[in-house]
Amino acid sequence: MRLPSMSQPFLLAPIAECAPGPPGAQVRLAVLGARGVGKSAMIVRFLTKRFIGDYEPNTGNLYSRLVHLEGDHVAVQIQDTPGCIQVQEDCVQVLDSLSRCVKWAEGFLLVYSITDYSSYQSVRPLYQHVRKVHPDARTPIIVVGNKADLLHARQVQAKEGLQLANELGSLFLEISTSDDSQGVCDVFQYLCKEVSKLQHAGSTDRRRSSIIPRPKSPNMQDLKRRFKQALSSKVK
Repeated sequence: MRLPSMSQPFLLAPIAECAPGPPGAQVRLAVLGARGVGKSAMIVRFLTKRFIGDYEPNTGNLYSRLVHLEGDHVAVQIQDTPGCIQVQEDCVQVLDSLSRCVKWAEGFLLVYSITDYSSYQSVRPLYQHVRKVHPDARTPIIVVGNKADLLHARQVQAKEGLQLANELGSLFLEISTSDDSQGVCDVFQYLCKEVSKLQHAGSTDRRRSSIIPRPKSPNMQDLKRRFKQALSSKVK
């Protein structure tokens, strides 16, 4: 399953904070994955179109930008997360440390490196953790295989990533953050769009539930039956 083409231009305008706004005006995303898969590089590539190869290990940076998406200005917040996810016996405890971030976010990128099979193995427990916090199957999650330019060091085949995404019911895309800024932008733009659609659907559901249902019209046949019963009892 691949993402549809989204090559529309977008505008980046740095802001200090994302002020509260009307529903649909603010989108909260989280990028999850093992250490060294390129999460920070992906985020910076999307926000600035620049590629930076080396980063200090992050402790969970939050990026805020105003993005022009399909004619609307959307305040996008992207939570980078520490690369502390490992497939091991205490993996659940490691995942629990990210619960606050997972609960806060509305859309998710689960990233692995095609050159690191263990990072690929981290995707499933990450997905399970997200679904535990967000059981609504509509919550958008995209599986991303990064570093697609390093074919000589590939440890995870594209078909393996696609198979896993299909099993999880998620979209899948392989990208190269260093070589293709458009692929990175497509992933984030599509996730923003899906979160916005979900927000709109949620606000519509809330409006519908707030409407007082109209009382049902009396059943005339039932009224006639009761009236006849009342008359017959009086005759007796």
